[in-house]
Amino acid sequence: MAVPKRKTSPSRRNMRRSHHALGANSFVEDKDTGEMRRPHHVDLKTGMYNGRQIMTPKED
Repeated sequence: MAVPKRKTSPSRRNMRRSHHALGANSFVEDKDTGEMRRPHHVDLKTGMYNGRQIMTPKED
C-alpha cells in the first residue's frame, strides 16, 4: 500500500481543494411561461420538457 513520505502542508491541501467550492445554480427563462427554471430540468408547473408533455402539471 502506498504511504506518503511527507505530510501534506495546509497550503498544498487547500490549493487542491480550491475547485471543491459550489457554484451558483444557473436559471433560464422559460419560453412559454416566462418563469425562471433550471436548464435541462422538467418544468414542474407545466410538466413540459424539451417541448413535450412529460408529466401532469403540479397543482398548488
